[in-house]
Order: sequence, then structure tokens, then C-alpha cells
Amino acid sequence: MAEFTWDQKLIDKYNLSGPRYTSYPTALEFSDKYTNVDFEQALQKYPERPLSIYIHIPFCHTLCYFCACNKVITRHKEKADIYLDYLEKEMAYRAKSLQGRKVNQFHLGGGTPTYLVPAQMRRLMEMAHKYFNFTDDVEMGIEIDPRRIELNYMDMLVDLGFNRISIGIQDFDLQVQEAVNRVQDKEFIAALIAHSRELGINSINLDLIYGLPFQTVDKFANTLEDVIKLNPDRLSVFNYAHLPARVPGQAKIKEDTLPSARTKLDIFAHSIKRLHQADFAFIGMDHFAKPDNELALAQKAGVLHRNFQGYTTHGEADLVGLGLSSISMVGDTYAQNAKTTLEYYDLVEKNSQAIVKGFALSDEDCLRRDVIKQIICNFGIDYRDFEKLYNIDFKEHFKDEIQLLDTFIADGIVVPHADGNGFSIPESGKLFVRHVCMAFDEYSNLKRASFSRIL
Repeated sequence: MAEFTWDQKLIDKYNLSGPRYTSYPTALEFSDKYTNVDFEQALQKYPERPLSIYIHIPFCHTLCYFCACNKVITRHKEKADIYLDYLEKEMAYRAKSLQGRKVNQFHLGGGTPTYLVPAQMRRLMEMAHKYFNFTDDVEMGIEIDPRRIELNYMDMLVDLGFNRISIGIQDFDLQVQEAVNRVQDKEFIAALIAHSRELGINSINLDLIYGLPFQTVDKFANTLEDVIKLNPDRLSVFNYAHLPARVPGQAKIKEDTLPSARTKLDIFAHSIKRLHQADFAFIGMDHFAKPDNELALAQKAGVLHRNFQGYTTHGEADLVGLGLSSISMVGDTYAQNAKTTLEYYDLVEKNSQAIVKGFALSDEDCLRRDVIKQIICNFGIDYRDFEKLYNIDFKEHFKDEIQLLDTFIADGIVVPHADGNGFSIPESGKLFVRHVCMAFDEYSNLKRASFSRIL
């Protein structure tokens, strides 16, 4: 891999707020004028496309103070049984429009999917197989909280077909863990990963967060060394955004315990350099993967994709979200379910579905979405690809946007192709890929304050 460089002057210049582009346009553009009728029409538009099913399990035993996910904190397991009742009703309704389509990707997120006891998890998967047709080689992933499960829980998950797991670690330092109310055992996590490997789990992702209370460069470096020893296939190193006005639970974190903006950047700088040394490819923004991992291979081949679940190799699939707050991405439309259990239950009871808002893309939106996706996934574009697909003169259509690239070119973030028909982003510019995408975004400039900082 090419040597990664960290230019502090460029970091200081471009450390602005901006979208993560899990969609374009972003969820800020979703409207309550979008209805289930619009979504049903979208489902019928591409009946031959495979499906990626996402199911949101919102429950957690305790509150992690940093968490901005949609969640329900409770120790009453019977609440999950009630939730599954409503989820099945939604599944049965939605499946009517998906008959004949194959599921090649399935993911449980949250909240904490492993909040479900074995009987509840088995019931959920029986429901999923009852209403949807899974391919023999379906990619099945689940997010795991290592604090509340036993090793044999993994045996059950593998028996149910799961072959990918993502474990939230955040930080191994005890002081940091106590400050965010997420104390977990490093030895157990190592045993969990080892047992998962023995069972044949072929993809393990670990999540870290930098910017948490009491973190320093040295302390986070120790966590990173422990993580590298665990030998994950993929790794995410997220930037913590402290927004207590928007995320009430974060008010429990004392602001004077948070690392400075400079320390955060230093932590991320060390992380990138150390992971590069440990042979992890920088996929983009905050994601890393081993060079032989499918994400890295797809990116090298120029066919990596991105959706609400992050980077994926299943760009050909329509993403259908089920459950509380889930988001669907079908063809040229997005749809989101209700965000509170009361509203979700009420809508499913009345309508068997819970869509409350969404967005239908125009032809121009689709063009810009594809441009942005190509840039953020594969670090460059060839204008001719879009000219063929959309019957445009790229340089004329995007003449203002191309002019905006001049600053990036001067700073070495963007390198024009010799023939003038595209550009690439070198290793030294990959940190700034979101900035380059924003040059082609018609929506973000006026709303940057609504997004977290890019670095």
C-alpha cells in the first residue's frame, strides 16, 4: 500500500462539518409528504433486483452515554416479544410486494440485537425465513454487545445462519469505559472472537470511537494495539460528536473530560498511521479493512458501494428496512419508519406499515448520487462513464463543480487525469474525500451546521 501522509495544514484548513453520504440527498431532505404509496410504487419499479434486508432491534439493557442511535433502554425482556409481534405484522405486509425477490444480504442492527434471548432470536429468524426468500450464500450480519452474552450465544447465531459480526469496543481503557457507562471485559471479547472464528464466522468488524472522555493519544494507542492483536477483518474508528442538545444521554458526559480538538486529531492521525503499518487498507473516512477483505478488493476493482449500512459490495440490491426508525433505499427513493415505539406500534396496528417520511430522487439527484458514490467509494471518477449512462456532457453539466476542484487540485487532494476526463484522489487526499463530494452536492452548503465535523 502507498504510504499514508498526514498534512496538518490541510487538516486545519478543511476540518469543517459535512455529510457522511450514506445517502444522497441526505436524510435531512426527507419529507412527510412521501407516503407508503410512493414506496410501494418504487418496490415495483425494479422487481428483478435482489434484496438487502435490515431489521432494527432498538432495545438495550443500559444507556451508553455517547450513543446517538435510536434505542429503548429497558430490562424487561417481554417488551421485545411485543416488538416482535408488531415487526411480524410489518414483515407480512411488506413481503407481499417482494414475492419472488431473493435476499442476498441480511443485517440486524440497533440498539442491541443480542438483547434478544435465544428464544426471541430464533423466533425472529423464523419470521424472516417465513416471509422472505434467502439465497444459499446470503450474507448475514449482526451487531453484538459483548457485555450481555455468553460464548454459546454465538453457537446459536451460527446455527441460525449468521456469518458476520460487528462488536462495539469503543475503548479498552477502564477510565474511559466508566465515563461512558460501558465497562466490558477485554479477555472475554478476545475469547468471543476466537470462538467465533472456530465456528466459521468469516467476517469480524470491531468498532472504536475517538473523542470520548479521558482519552489521550497514548491511551488510545494502547487500545489500538490490543485491537490489532485481535486481528479483525474490518475496523471502524468513529469520531465522537458531542451534541447533548440533540442527544440527551450525552449530557451525562462532562464536557471538561473530553479531549481537545487537537488531541482528537492527534488520536486519529496516530490511528491511521498505525493501522497502515498493521496492513489495514484505508477504505475511507473512518473504515479500514485487511487488503484481502472483500471491501478492499471491491474498492481496488472500482466497484465498492455505499448505503445506510455503510460500505458494501451489494450495490445491486435494494435495501428494505424493517422495524423502528429503519431506512429503506429502493431504486431512486428513500423511506423511513417512525422513530418512537408508540408511533411505530400505532401505525403498524392501523396500516401494517410505519413509513412516516421519505424522498423521491429526481434524475438530477440520481446523477449526483452516482457521482458522489463513485467518489466516496472508489476515490475518483471517469467522466465518460456518466456521459454514457446519463447522456450528458459531464464537463458542461458540472462546469461550476469542476471549477470548485481547483482548490483541491492545488492542495494535492485531487489529481486530474492526464486526458482531462476525470480525476483521482491520492493516498494523501483520502481524508478529504467528503469535501470533494460536497462540491457536487446541491443540498449541503446551506446546512453544514446540521452535520458533524468531518475529522
